[in-house]
Amino acid sequence: MEEPVETFGDINLTLGMLNKEDNINKEEIYSHLTSVIQNADILDDAIVQRLIYYASKDMRDDNVLREIRMLAGEVLVSLAAHDFNSVMFEVQSNFRILELPKEFIVLALAELATSYASQSIPFMMMTLLTMQTMLRLAEEESIRGAFCVALEKFSKAIYKYVNHWRDFPYPRLDANRLSDKVFMLFRYIMEKWAPTATPVQSLKQILTAAILYDTDLPKALKRSIFVNLLHQVCRVPEPPVKENEMEASSCFLILAHSDPADLIDFFDEQIRSNNEATRRGILTLLRLAISAEEPNLRDHITSIERTVKAVMGDLSIKVRNSTLLLIQTMCEKCYIEAQEGWPLINYVFSQFVMSNRNLEKSAKPNSHKDEKGEQSVRATSLEVLKTLDPLVTGMPQVLWPRILTFVVPAEYTGTLDCLFNIIRILIMAEERRKNNAPESTALVISTGAVKLPSPQQLLARLLVVSMLASLGKLCGVGAIGLLKILPEIIHPKLVNLWKTRLPELLQPLEGKNAGITLWETMLLQLLKESLWKISDVAWTIQLSRDFNQQMGSYSNTSIEKKFLWKALGTTLASCQDANFVSSQIKEFLIAPSQLGDQRQGITSILGYCAENHLDTVLKVLKTFQDREKHFMNRCKGLFSGKKSLSKTDVMVIYGAVALHAPKGQLLTRLDQDIVSQVLFLYGQCSQVLGMSVMNKDMDLQMSFIRSITEIGIAVQDAEDPGFRFSYKEVLLGHMLDFIRDEPLDSLATPVRWKALVAIRHLSKLKPRLSLHDHLNILEETIRRLLPLPPLEKLTDEGETEKDKEHISFLYERSMDALGKLLRTMIWDNVKARDCQEMFNLLRMWLVSQKEWERERAFQITAKVLANDVEAPDDFKIGSLLGLLVPHSCDTLATIRQAATSAAIALFCMKGVQLEMERLQGLQEGLQCDDVDIQIKISSKIAKIVSKLIPSEEVTMFLEEVLDGLETLNPTCTTACGIWMITVLKEQGAALEDQLLEILSIIYYHMPILRQKEKSFQATLEAVSQIASFHTGAVVANLLQKPLPFDRDTKTLWKALAEHPASRGGLLRALTDKLDSRLEDDLASMGAIAVACAIQEVVSIGTPVAGLYPQLFTLLLKLVSCTLGQEMPASSLSLRRRVMQQGERQQMADPCRLSTTTLKCVQAQAMREGLTKESDEGDNLWPLLHDPSTHHLGVCALARSMAVWQQGVIANIMEQLLPSLTSSSENYRITGTAFFSELMKEPVIWKHRNLCDVLISMDQSAWDCNATLRQMAIRGLGNTACGAPHKVRKHKQIILESVIRGLYHLARTEVVCESLKALRGILALLTDRDVSFYFKEIVLQTRTFFEDEQDDVRLTAIVLFENLASLTGRRWKIFFAEEIKKSMISFLLHLWDPNPKVGAACLDVLMVSIPFLGLQDLYGVLDRLLDGQDPPRARDFYRQFCVKLAKKNQEILWILHTHSFTFFASSWEVIRSAAIKLTDAIVFNLTNQYVELLDREQLTTRLQALRQDPCVSVQRAAEAAVQTLLRRCREIGALL
Repeated sequence: MEEPVETFGDINLTLGMLNKEDNINKEEIYSHLTSVIQNADILDDAIVQRLIYYASKDMRDDNVLREIRMLAGEVLVSLAAHDFNSVMFEVQSNFRILELPKEFIVLALAELATSYASQSIPFMMMTLLTMQTMLRLAEEESIRGAFCVALEKFSKAIYKYVNHWRDFPYPRLDANRLSDKVFMLFRYIMEKWAPTATPVQSLKQILTAAILYDTDLPKALKRSIFVNLLHQVCRVPEPPVKENEMEASSCFLILAHSDPADLIDFFDEQIRSNNEATRRGILTLLRLAISAEEPNLRDHITSIERTVKAVMGDLSIKVRNSTLLLIQTMCEKCYIEAQEGWPLINYVFSQFVMSNRNLEKSAKPNSHKDEKGEQSVRATSLEVLKTLDPLVTGMPQVLWPRILTFVVPAEYTGTLDCLFNIIRILIMAEERRKNNAPESTALVISTGAVKLPSPQQLLARLLVVSMLASLGKLCGVGAIGLLKILPEIIHPKLVNLWKTRLPELLQPLEGKNAGITLWETMLLQLLKESLWKISDVAWTIQLSRDFNQQMGSYSNTSIEKKFLWKALGTTLASCQDANFVSSQIKEFLIAPSQLGDQRQGITSILGYCAENHLDTVLKVLKTFQDREKHFMNRCKGLFSGKKSLSKTDVMVIYGAVALHAPKGQLLTRLDQDIVSQVLFLYGQCSQVLGMSVMNKDMDLQMSFIRSITEIGIAVQDAEDPGFRFSYKEVLLGHMLDFIRDEPLDSLATPVRWKALVAIRHLSKLKPRLSLHDHLNILEETIRRLLPLPPLEKLTDEGETEKDKEHISFLYERSMDALGKLLRTMIWDNVKARDCQEMFNLLRMWLVSQKEWERERAFQITAKVLANDVEAPDDFKIGSLLGLLVPHSCDTLATIRQAATSAAIALFCMKGVQLEMERLQGLQEGLQCDDVDIQIKISSKIAKIVSKLIPSEEVTMFLEEVLDGLETLNPTCTTACGIWMITVLKEQGAALEDQLLEILSIIYYHMPILRQKEKSFQATLEAVSQIASFHTGAVVANLLQKPLPFDRDTKTLWKALAEHPASRGGLLRALTDKLDSRLEDDLASMGAIAVACAIQEVVSIGTPVAGLYPQLFTLLLKLVSCTLGQEMPASSLSLRRRVMQQGERQQMADPCRLSTTTLKCVQAQAMREGLTKESDEGDNLWPLLHDPSTHHLGVCALARSMAVWQQGVIANIMEQLLPSLTSSSENYRITGTAFFSELMKEPVIWKHRNLCDVLISMDQSAWDCNATLRQMAIRGLGNTACGAPHKVRKHKQIILESVIRGLYHLARTEVVCESLKALRGILALLTDRDVSFYFKEIVLQTRTFFEDEQDDVRLTAIVLFENLASLTGRRWKIFFAEEIKKSMISFLLHLWDPNPKVGAACLDVLMVSIPFLGLQDLYGVLDRLLDGQDPPRARDFYRQFCVKLAKKNQEILWILHTHSFTFFASSWEVIRSAAIKLTDAIVFNLTNQYVELLDREQLTTRLQALRQDPCVSVQRAAEAAVQTLLRRCREIGALL
């Protein structure tokens, strides 16, 4: 139930929209309703009633669009399926007596009668009666048409009822009453409406109804209908209504069926009216009727043919076209009779000829329209012939044999395609008849007078037309096909020959066009064989005459005419009647104009005739020349109006005669009877007033060149190895002169082209030319063609498009000729060197900066190498290949294609098997202008063929490619790089013998290539690629470069390091080489070179982790061994010319070079986490390469070692251990210094036993070399940090070695190192451990309190402080005494220039006071420790002395006695402090001690210090003097 509910809802919604009149698209609504109603099984009664209401209302509303009213009627009729009575009631209620109904009410009744016949029949009588009262009221055509439609459909419904009344559900009705009523209505319509019916639709319904009731129309009525309908079809001034025209045609078809005789008579009568429109209409109606295959018309074929013949003389284009179309239809439907049909076929051919003639006439003002019309007639004629079926009933008898009359006349040439097809079908049908085939059709020869073509005429025509087969034209193929099936008609003797030869002849045509020359040769050969087979002189003579008669049938430039001349010459050559041949030749020589193009015609005829009649032809030519010498004979020719042959023409004839002459007879007569005559004629034409000059007549030049070319070809074809052509050099000279005289800025004549062809053929003749002659000829020809302007510029000189095309043609031909000449002259040599010399002539053009010159050179090169040339066995392709392949990425697609073709050809020339399909596919891809795609394709080609280059020629290839990198454009240089790298990848392993030469070539090019970044990078990659196969050899070669390395060498090292193929073993190889060159602890220049190489390799970030320990120790050793060395002058690079002298000296320092490498390695190791940054920073490296500070640099380097890298450190130590015992003192120092720093690392001691190192250190501490001793002592001292237990264990040995250093007073560095070492060592020992050495240590330490070096002074003071803890009982008093002696130094150095020394002095004072029992002094010393407000020196000393004076005047006096020494101190601050301390002492001494003062000495010294340069010293001395004087006065007063 859901679907009906949805349907009702949908209809209700639609009805609601239909009720709204505004903005409602009723057309869509009614279309939708029709679909819904037709698909619904059940509709609600209420909905049906509403739909009937709305549909009826809109159907009757004249304001509603006609389309909507029609759709409304469809809805109403559709509703009858659900409620027929309601619908019929609604329609009948609007179909009332004596009231004209609405049109669509009538149509609705008609549709109801059609769709619901069984239900409509009961209402039919009432409907017909009502309709009878309405007809007289109908005046408009639309309502009349509706009544006609209704009458037709009512008739069909009644007819159905009459035949099937038993199937109807109600009792039988009286059908006669219904039929009578319908007939009454029909008669009224025919009598009242038909004669004046304009809308043909109504008439069509009337005629249909008439046929249905088999009603015979009155003759007058029929004529009226005929006229009316013809008017509808042919009305002229106003264009006919298309719908009416179609309906009128339908009416005529109805009439043709019902009464064809009257209709044909009417047409025959009307067509003779000479009215164009009427004729066209009738012809069209006849064609329509025949096409409809109305059977009643077939009995009137003769009448129809008569009707057609009546208009054959009409010249109207439209009538002619219509006639042709009717004939076409008649032929298709077999409406042609054997006796009367030929004129119709002849008419088709005649119309083709007429249209052609009319089109050839001069144009008129209205000619454009006429031209299109004539073209239409011609096209229709051809279409008729094309669709003509010659085997339909009666057609063979119509056509055969009269169809043959159209074969020979030239005017029917355009119909040959169809004509040959018709003839072929007819003859093949006859063959089937002979073989008793079921479908055979007999060909009956007409009895009429027909002049058929002769066999010779047919043969001549068909042979000439057959030439068109080489151009792919259908008529040519048809002609050769006819020859195949016409041998009996041509000549009975040809049956067997043609049966064999013609299938062979047709083979080249299968699937493609044959070449013109090949096809022409085959046809001429067929003609020769046929004439030989016939062997009938009279028949042959007649054939030659028929050939001659057909001369006017073809244009002089046509391929048929050219063949016709040759065929005529061949026929004369086959003729055995020498007299006839001689007479014919004389006739042609005297009156050549009959041949059309006299030169070309007579040349072809005499040339081919000479094949069998050489003596006759030469004799006639000689006679003709002698005749033409007489002035009177020449005048006769001029006055007679006949154009005679010139000397130039005769010259050309001689060349053709030589070309076709029998080879056995030619050479004996060549020099005297042919070449000498040609040169004589040319000389005569080049003379002015009896003097020879260079004739600029192009025709003369071209004729001379043509004649010489043909002579050269003829001599070659003779193939006589013993023949020597005596005129060779003379003729070559003439050809070169022609080429030299051609301008270099234009290409307007074919002289260059033809002269090149002639030179090529002459060059092959003996005697052979020398290499020098070859080179001269080729150079001259090349430089007269390749420098021409670009083709576009050349063609711009042409004034017309034809001129431009001609220049383009000459250009292509000239370049092709040059390529063939080069190919011939190069490969005719047996010496590879000579071939290469000639190839080198193209070299400068292949790399020209002008792309059009490059394009020509490459295209010529491709021609020279193409098609599997045979080169000498030892011809080398490497150099030429290197020259060609970079241009696979050139700027022009033509260059890219030619370069690739030439490269591929080189391999083919050497017999190499290539992947040709793949290479050709890649080559086609080079047409793309995308540079990236070009590069990719070139790379793919390189990968395919690189492995195929002979290995011994790779060097030559690379040299050419490197030259290209220097000079070519960017894309070509990119290709150079790709090819170079690819070849090296493929063949690098086999290049060991050529390696040094290849590298030398690369080095030679590098200075220039550096200026081109991409080219230079390609070169670097090439070296890297070589190194990937021969790393050792490349490394050894590069290491031979002078030091310091120049920029290119450095770049090469970096490139090797960066390249994936070579970097793997590069650093290892260099490390091994460095190791081998440092075996004896001596540094050679080779070792330095290796170091420089390592620097470049590592500088680009090459990982060093695997080699770092070995690399580090070797480089450190190299630095050590090169300390103080200078670079030999011979090793300096000559390429570094512009450099400051100081810079050169610096860079030539071997140690500096080595240090720089080590610095680079350390930086990389730091990045890899193998080491850390030095505490010295960048100052490390100056320290390292300076001999005086080298040991300090090594120490700093050692301190930068990453001790957590146990494996690395262990390897370094193991490899560096031999340095401790090296014969090289520098290396021992280096090793000792390095180990001395490592000795303080507990981690190293933990993982490795360094006892051997410790022993070596102890031994070195006694060495005579101060630096070595210093480093050894440092190592011993650092052991205290790294291995305290070892110090305790070996304390005696260590202490003795270290204390020994305190006595090396000449080198304070050793002393300082000893003091530092003692400081560390003593911190690990007890007083008992050092008791034996305590006094010595204290005494030696005190000696350095006043040392000039801050470090020594500071270390001594600190050590003294540390000794305080080791006094024990034994040395306590001794140490106290030493403190008293040393206190003056501690007090004064509190204000030391080095703050650290002052701080150390304060510390030692704090430690020393308890030994003297002066603890009260702590308060004074504490004030110094207070950093906020430290006392001044004077105040401090007074406070200190006040406290001290109270405790111990003795110590105060001791201080005084030691102070004099410091008055002469080199430090101003110490002098000032000594004076201030003296001032404080004098001030605090008791009177007893004051009296003991040496006042004179003290005064003298103080007075001297008053003159000190330092102001503070002066002031302090003045104050001290005043204090002394005051104390002296005090004593004096007391005394």
